[in-house]
Amino acid sequence: MSNLRISPRQARYAVVLFGPEGQGSFNESGLLGARRAQAAGHAVDVHWVAGQSAQDRADAMQAFSAGAYDLIVAHGGQGDGPVGILAERHPQQAFAITQGGLVAANVARYEVLQEQSAFLAGVLAASFSRSGAAGHFSGEKVPPGLRGRAAFAHGLAAAGFAGEFVTQFCGHQHRPQWARACVEDMAQQTGVDVLFAMIDGGRPGVIEACRRHGVAQIGNVLPWVQRDPEVFIASAICDSGEAIFRAIQDQAQGVLPLGGYRAFGLEEPSLVRLDLGPRVDAQARVAVDEWAQRLLRGEVEIRSVYTGPEFPLPVTEVAPA
Repeated sequence: MSNLRISPRQARYAVVLFGPEGQGSFNESGLLGARRAQAAGHAVDVHWVAGQSAQDRADAMQAFSAGAYDLIVAHGGQGDGPVGILAERHPQQAFAITQGGLVAANVARYEVLQEQSAFLAGVLAASFSRSGAAGHFSGEKVPPGLRGRAAFAHGLAAAGFAGEFVTQFCGHQHRPQWARACVEDMAQQTGVDVLFAMIDGGRPGVIEACRRHGVAQIGNVLPWVQRDPEVFIASAICDSGEAIFRAIQDQAQGVLPLGGYRAFGLEEPSLVRLDLGPRVDAQARVAVDEWAQRLLRGEVEIRSVYTGPEFPLPVTEVAPA
């Protein structure tokens, strides 16, 4: 009788980040989540998918969607389209999506509630604006971006903002020159003096435009005030990478909610909060804290849909760098 002991195969995980490799704060957060999972002993491969359409992304992911991994985690609402295609094609493959909205029997949804910190960003903007125009800017119209825009607009209204709300999606998360042109056009035509920007690789262009036109920026995902306190007055923290880590941990423990949903919000301030910079006065800080407590007590149902006007894109599009 042989004494040979065969160890069970170690589970393998794929994390998919959308966009050019190494670009963007949202992807930076996702990469940190994947690294945390690796540090915890999980076998995690990171794949960067640069295609823009759902089909292009699905084609790129096809090579590792047929059983090579125990779980494929797509980071961000950009994953809804390609995972929707692949989940139907490979019903035995387990998927997880962070910050997305896809519902399928073999897909688990994990969300860190950006809309809570986006709502608080709106409360802050209502207090901070002196020009009477507050802005929102983002890239692709994916579900988390749309919910974040609606939440910001709701926060403005809830705090009594009576000025003009200016909002625009430029159509691309990772084109700094185009993002800069869009924000400069918005600033010149509307006079916005505070801007909530939910953007990834295009962030440097938004920072440049805000610096040039004296627009106070509210960032998202990462602590932008620490990185550039001259431009940023606050940042709507959303540690979306933690959703990746928790999905992998749940799969490893056999509790992945396929067909279900897990969410994390202000009750975990390490994941969701509004970081405030030194230019935010005491009155605004009190207002933000009071609204945060109302959210935690369940007194506010944040709006998920915005139906108002959108600011038009510049007539001449800047070519990608």
